[in-house]
Amino acid sequence: MDQWAEVRRRVLTGELSKRAACREYDICWYTLEKMLAHVEPPGYRMQKPRKKRKLEPFLPIIHEILKADKKAPKKQRHTATRIFHRLRDEHGYEGSYTSVRYAVQAWKEQSQEVFLPLSHPPGEAQVDFGYAYVDLAGERTQVALFVITLPYSDAFYIQAFPRECTESFQEGHKRAFEFFGKVPTRISYDNSKIAVTKVTGHRDRKLTREFLRLQSHYLYEAHLCLVRRANEKGHVENLVGYTRRNFLVPVPQVGSLEELNAELQRRCEADLDRTLRGNNQSKRELLREEQPVMRELPSQAFDARRVTQAAANSLSLVKFDTNSYSVPVKYAHRQITIVVGVDEIRLVFQGELVARHPRHWGKDQYLFDPVHYLALLENKPGGFDHARPLEAWELPECFTTLRRRMERDPDGLGTREFIRTLRLLESCSLAKLTGAVNYALDIGIHDADSDLAPLNESRSR
Repeated sequence: MDQWAEVRRRVLTGELSKRAACREYDICWYTLEKMLAHVEPPGYRMQKPRKKRKLEPFLPIIHEILKADKKAPKKQRHTATRIFHRLRDEHGYEGSYTSVRYAVQAWKEQSQEVFLPLSHPPGEAQVDFGYAYVDLAGERTQVALFVITLPYSDAFYIQAFPRECTESFQEGHKRAFEFFGKVPTRISYDNSKIAVTKVTGHRDRKLTREFLRLQSHYLYEAHLCLVRRANEKGHVENLVGYTRRNFLVPVPQVGSLEELNAELQRRCEADLDRTLRGNNQSKRELLREEQPVMRELPSQAFDARRVTQAAANSLSLVKFDTNSYSVPVKYAHRQITIVVGVDEIRLVFQGELVARHPRHWGKDQYLFDPVHYLALLENKPGGFDHARPLEAWELPECFTTLRRRMERDPDGLGTREFIRTLRLLESCSLAKLTGAVNYALDIGIHDADSDLAPLNESRSR
């Protein structure tokens, strides 16, 4: 470069003639012309690509293999090495592997899809699910991450659920809208089975009942992306990875999902004070600009749930999602409506709520309410100490004292009388019954009818 600059300066300023420059610097005439035509060395430039005499006849075969690969499973597509082996063994190719590799790389570069940058009007949102691992109560557990973003302000909200399902999908929307303080006017989704039962055309979809219920409650417009065109909601696609890398690294150690979600919400709130490159306003300020075009939250709260039905079996258990939940024994063999939420299972018979249980997200678990079996045990008191629903039932110490006195009383009914007392839990809380039992023991009585007296007195007061 030093010589290049010196030759150009001396010749173009008239200090040195062209012929003298060629003699002094020992360069040919054509090199001098190139120096004078370019401010810096232009480098080697081929007028046309060099021919690949051995590979060129095989290029159509390579391109045909790569085109066919687009329809093959991702993990069973040709590598450059496999294409080289096929050309050599099946088509008599005698060239090098490197030439094949460069040809494959060039074809892939030319065939890569190019995307159009999109503008994002205020009030529109995108939703997606991702997955991550957390140490939940000391056990490494995979959770589903519900992520919603408002691309205009770049505000986002993330929550973790045990699984991607209808009720977590609905609950995620409910919490997000409360976080933003408003409802987006339009939300983009992929073609998840939670929302779509059938793709009926290019843009036509048959939507699930629960998705339509969510949309009907919040009155937003749903935009379903084209099949295998996740770039239509590329903003949230990128955010799934961003939140996983920034919010869940290192792997969080939490005692419950409620604890994790509280921390995730705090991080989302703190992120609103961040200002992105190219903006002169924070996310929080942009969100305030966006909120006036968004919809107001409905006055009535949304019930994030799924409804299904199953029959209670002879053990008075209703099965849902491989787990079994108890109902009172009088509903055995009856058809029960199951109302499924993220945190709770409600069991309904002919419009009446007959049982509720915390939801268990594991598999093949049995969730008993001991009170549900007391009516049966009153008729079969001999099974009281062997009943599985009562195995983990921890009652206050006063109940043990009461049972001992009842079984010792020669005029009483023993265990059956004790079960009659416990059946008062069908109509009152354990705290109230505990108070009544303590009162009865203090005044020296121990039968079910007497135990009920303090409860009746407290109701009358």
